[in-house]
Amino acid sequence: QLQLVESGGGLVQPGGSLRLSCAASGFTLDYYSIGWFRQAPGKEREGVSCISSGGASTNYAGSVKGRFTISRDNAKNTVYLQMNSLKPEDLAVYYCNTLPPTIAWGQGTQVTVSS
Repeated sequence: QLQLVESGGGLVQPGGSLRLSCAASGFTLDYYSIGWFRQAPGKEREGVSCISSGGASTNYAGSVKGRFTISRDNAKNTVYLQMNSLKPEDLAVYYCNTLPPTIAWGQGTQVTVSS
C-alpha cells in the first residue's frame, strides 16, 4: 500500500520551531517532487513548500519564505519541513504528497501555535 505519513506536529509558542517529517512506505520517494501543504480551520488546503526529486530545487509560499526550510533524505525515504519563527497563522493540519498529488491524503499532523 502506498502511503505518506506525516509526523512532528504539536503545540508551540509563537516564535518557536518544529520539524515535520513525511515518511513514505510502499514506494520510493527518490523519483518524485514532494510538496508540503496545510489546511487551516475553515480554509482550503494550500501549498506551503516543495522540493524537486534530487533536492536541488525548492520553492516556498510567500507567507513562509525565510521561516520554513524543506529538505529530503532519500536514503531514509523521508522529506522534512523545518519551521522556525512560527506564527499563530501557521496553525493548520500539515500534509505532504507527491507533485502532482498522486497518493491518497494521509491524516496529516496538527501544528498549533499559541501562547
